[in-house]
Amino acid sequence: MANLTITVDDATLKRARLRALERDESVNAYLAEALRRYADADTAKDRMAQVLDQAEMSAVGSGPGGRTWTRGELHRG
Repeated sequence: MANLTITVDDATLKRARLRALERDESVNAYLAEALRRYADADTAKDRMAQVLDQAEMSAVGSGPGGRTWTRGELHRG
């Protein structure tokens, strides 16, 4: 695991430590999770775009004038 050094003013760090104590976490754990979310943001957007593309493709031919389903087909497990 790598170490990261940041520079922040004393007052901000003090407030962050107090907030972390209230939330029963560490500033380090919070920053590590925030950095993971930041690093994975594009990946999440790509996955969402794929889901939306698949949803759009599955809708082709459905609706008025297209494929229709019976209630039984829709509720089959």
